[in-house]
Amino acid sequence: MPGPKARSTRRRTSPSKGDQRELAILDAAERQLAEDGLERMTVETIATAAGITRGGLYFYFGSKNAVLAALVSRTATSVVEAVDRAETQAPEDPREALREAVTQTARMWTEHGAVMKVAVELAPAVPEIEASWQAAVSATGRATRRLLVKAGVPDDASPLGAAAISAALVSMTERHFYAAAKRKAALDDAAETLTHVWLAVLPR
Repeated sequence: MPGPKARSTRRRTSPSKGDQRELAILDAAERQLAEDGLERMTVETIATAAGITRGGLYFYFGSKNAVLAALVSRTATSVVEAVDRAETQAPEDPREALREAVTQTARMWTEHGAVMKVAVELAPAVPEIEASWQAAVSATGRATRRLLVKAGVPDDASPLGAAAISAALVSMTERHFYAAAKRKAALDDAAETLTHVWLAVLPR
């Protein structure tokens, strides 16, 4: 029969009511971002969307930017986890692995584009958002650098080395998907263009 310690451990593994409420607030805020945009979002509209009072929202988040920072952190964590999974499950052929990486990035922009646009726009002004987003960008850069090296790109510090090329193309990928999402263009088309560019830098 489980003793008190075992029962306590089991309780701690379940989300608390506070955790569930915070998750509900973030889910409501992400939906509102997607439907109404950043400019129309306020503390009041977030609270209303989450079904709580302004005071209730302030118990969890001190400002609109705090909500946005938490949203970006959650999405950035998902990006890093997706990158890690992709590396462990990647095809042996680096070209196919790069194709899948671009497809996965397009999927993330499709599912969380509203938050990712906010990350790109607010990172220069909000340190918490910049830190979270940069962690995701850096993880992507490290993974793609390894793929480039595997494909035969020199693993050196030159302007044509894998690190420099990866950094440039990761930045380009972010901006291209951002621009496509901003104008509500087809992300599949953006992914096709980006895949072509990534593959074009590989040695033949």
